[in-house]
Amino acid sequence: MDQYQNEYNTTTGLEEIEKVLTFAVGEQTYGIEIPYVIEIIGVQHITELPNMPKYIKGIMNVRGKIVPVMNIRSRFGKEEVPYDDFTCIIIVSIDDDSLGIIVDRVEEVINITSADIADTPDYKSVNASKYIDYIVNMNDEIKLVLDCRKLIETKDVAVIGED
Repeated sequence: MDQYQNEYNTTTGLEEIEKVLTFAVGEQTYGIEIPYVIEIIGVQHITELPNMPKYIKGIMNVRGKIVPVMNIRSRFGKEEVPYDDFTCIIIVSIDDDSLGIIVDRVEEVINITSADIADTPDYKSVNASKYIDYIVNMNDEIKLVLDCRKLIETKDVAVIGED
């Protein structure tokens, strides 16, 4: 837990270790730690690239920077659905590498304490993609917090980002 910045929450009496942006993909709630989130934008024009996996939708220009775009539904093996008014692209960044993630809808920012975090099972059937960093069990609801570094370092995204 040393990697987290701690703040004391006077309401709960517990230390807040992270703020997480939650979003939905189908009925499942996922999260991304706030330090990785650059912005949330509506779906814009995405330029398709040849010979990419189905989950890489292409690239887009975000304030002068070319950003690869991944459909998280496809990446996680879920059926794609048409975009609607709630569909968003979350732009995340790590060490100057950026990625746009298409999600069904953004929900909220939550404050997580150490008491909310459950260990991520290492069973291949549970975390086969290894994209889950940790699990939050809050108010009897499970939220899967993604490891942005592993999303960005996916070989297909890494190839797009090479100069």
